[in-house]
Amino acid sequence: MAGRNFLFVPGPTNVPDRIQRAMMVSMEDHRSPRFPQITHTIMAGLREVFRTQAGTPFIFPSSGTGCWEAALTNTLSPGDKVLAARFGQFSHLWIDMCERLGLDVQIVECEWGTGVPLQQYEEILKADTQHQIKAVLICHNETATGVTSDIAGVREALDEAAHPALLFVDCVSSLGCIDLRFDDWRIDMAVSGSQKGLMLPAGLGILCASPKALAMYPSSKLKRAYFDLPDMIQSNATGYFPYTPALPLMYGLIEALKMIREEGLDNVIARHHYLAEGVRAAVTQGWQLKLCAKEQRWHSDTVSAVMLPEGIAGTEVISRAYQRYNLSLGGGLSKVAGKLFRIGHLGDMNEIHLMAAINGAEMAMLDCGVTLQPGSGAAAAGHYWRTHEAPSGLCAMPEPREVPSNTPRPNTALATS
Repeated sequence: MAGRNFLFVPGPTNVPDRIQRAMMVSMEDHRSPRFPQITHTIMAGLREVFRTQAGTPFIFPSSGTGCWEAALTNTLSPGDKVLAARFGQFSHLWIDMCERLGLDVQIVECEWGTGVPLQQYEEILKADTQHQIKAVLICHNETATGVTSDIAGVREALDEAAHPALLFVDCVSSLGCIDLRFDDWRIDMAVSGSQKGLMLPAGLGILCASPKALAMYPSSKLKRAYFDLPDMIQSNATGYFPYTPALPLMYGLIEALKMIREEGLDNVIARHHYLAEGVRAAVTQGWQLKLCAKEQRWHSDTVSAVMLPEGIAGTEVISRAYQRYNLSLGGGLSKVAGKLFRIGHLGDMNEIHLMAAINGAEMAMLDCGVTLQPGSGAAAAGHYWRTHEAPSGLCAMPEPREVPSNTPRPNTALATS
């Protein structure tokens, strides 16, 4: 098919050209004297994105799922009780992992399209006077339904109950896109991955652990080997890893963190909200359709799940978009399978780029029999973007800052040949 594929799934996301170029490096010795420079640069950059000084970042050659396991197995023991809400496919999968590992999960069932019920959490935590709940698990951004939960509110619920449980947060599709404050919200384990807001290919599991969480290791009894954090701490302290790291991805991560720093993390977050508001205008005002997220307070700034009219299959719209218009949209999962399609609007994105998703999805819906006014989605999105001030990240950018002299540079002998 002529032209490029337009990727609008909520992960993996588009990889910017400069990150792709940064990953085009020859292989090198990951035990060399210069390698610690790479490690220390990455860890410093990750602390900025997590907004932490107290937390310890880790990167594993894995996906975010691997870091789910690392968070659990390095802090908890078989039979420990954890509190978790199930309101989408990914919150469900984390619960499923807990149960497979032998943890006792107190599940709060929520309607899909909603997020964490703060009042109910506070009541449960206050009732747990014996402090049997050892950890509270939250999916910050439920990618399956386009719902964002209030992590600061969960911290307030823990504090109101004077409860010592650890706070675990899945920020796979929110890190670097939606406001996340590791230190301010006293998060104990934050789990993410490389293929979403960090604009990299899949392959790096990213974790940030608090001192409180790391102190739980000696008493935790769940089995671990590959995801053993003390092994990582010992090696990372010298700038190395206990096993072979994903070197090209690490060079790409350095470049991604540099891009975020150049734009400014607050500007990146503002850009995601501004772009998401345009997509939501296209869906609700232009197409006159509904989002899976039941209320505005649940709206995600990284993915919009668009509910389709009765009798229209989401799979058909997605297939038509891909086969006819070379556009990749996300599908519905589990309880919402076939009822919706998802537009991912995270990572390297601007208004004109998003117009491709809006127009392509609209054409696919029209082809599949959805009744809507042609051009209405783009008109509504364009009106929002033209009448609201764009964040600085969408305006002409200044020249990139000078790279600090201690930033590791790839071996350019191969890259420039």
